[in-house]
Amino acid sequence: MATNVLMPQLGESIAEGTIVRWNKRVGERVDRDEPLFEVSTDKVDAEVPSPAGGVLADVRVGAGETVPVDSIVATIAAPGEAVGESDGLPSPAESEVPDRAATSGARVGRRGQGHVSPVVRRLAREHGVDPADVAGTGAGGRVTKDDILEHVASLPVENGKSPVSPVGDRPVEPLSVMRREIAGHMLRSRRTAAHVHTVFDVDFSRVAALREAHQASSAGRGAKLTFLSFVAKAVVDALVEMPVLNASLTSDGAGVIHARAVNLGIAVALDDDQGLIVPVIKGAGEKSVLELSAAIADVAARARSKRLVPEEVRGGTFTITNPGAFGSIFGMPIINQPQVAILCVGAVEPRPAVIDDSGTVAARLRAYLTLGFDHRLLDGAIADRFMARVKSGLEQFDSSLL
Repeated sequence: MATNVLMPQLGESIAEGTIVRWNKRVGERVDRDEPLFEVSTDKVDAEVPSPAGGVLADVRVGAGETVPVDSIVATIAAPGEAVGESDGLPSPAESEVPDRAATSGARVGRRGQGHVSPVVRRLAREHGVDPADVAGTGAGGRVTKDDILEHVASLPVENGKSPVSPVGDRPVEPLSVMRREIAGHMLRSRRTAAHVHTVFDVDFSRVAALREAHQASSAGRGAKLTFLSFVAKAVVDALVEMPVLNASLTSDGAGVIHARAVNLGIAVALDDDQGLIVPVIKGAGEKSVLELSAAIADVAARARSKRLVPEEVRGGTFTITNPGAFGSIFGMPIINQPQVAILCVGAVEPRPAVIDDSGTVAARLRAYLTLGFDHRLLDGAIADRFMARVKSGLEQFDSSLL
């Protein structure tokens, strides 16, 4: 019996996904849980495993196309079942990576023939190109995104200016799938939440001393103590005490959904400016500093190598972003919908500070922590009490929590 392959939901607020590439061609054998295709959203680029073993019998959505969550993108036939046609779509590998050796001498098919995906149409529009004027290299003459880009590159240059550039002599580079999705997600959050920010100045001297005292023993247990792991522990403990910041609003804004656990999202910047992913550490409220440090390092490494599974970017209840790792003093973060708050960690660095009632000034390790919160649910007093709890938790950190 054939098995439908569905577009997975890679996060609560994600309603659609874009297929980046297929790893199998129609007619090829696939094992259960073998990576079948790669999908991209604003939250994650992920390889989607096959839900069953058998033969890839039908591909309904080509590479570069965007479809709603739970749409059928392909079917897997059981061993021995007949493999049908793919409804006119090209084989998956051909739609993403044309065989240059087979097509270098002559293009396949007639100009403009075949299905044109939304991504290709958008790319053509951005460059002022009519897909009907482009020779397609996909099966049946289908025009791919590579065809559009090669066509644009082949156009004559007049006086050093591209005739297809909508902004004069400045080249146009299409946004990646992930970048477009991030842009949409951020705009939706801005339109949805009533953003307010509050900034606290925190002394990290106590945390620095504990790191130095326990770093060697922690390394022996397989984890490195970081400032971020201490911040994460102070935050999750504060969320347990003040669960209203660990909640979310219903889509109509008329009700509050209370989370059963603290599922901590950690914003991870991908390598080579590829985008941003927020993997989620489930049950973070039950973890020690060392366990949080190990979990953060693990999800960050797997996010950058595209080894996260869909479940690891779902269910977040609160997010921490750490631009301080790049030297930023503080930021004003956008809330990760449908959550109601996000914490931004600035650079931990020596700064002059008054350290006693006599007005003595000395260098101390300090950092600015910024809480972005949704004023629809949270008032300033609640947000500031939460931040005061985080601040005291760090400045008077309990070593037993390590």
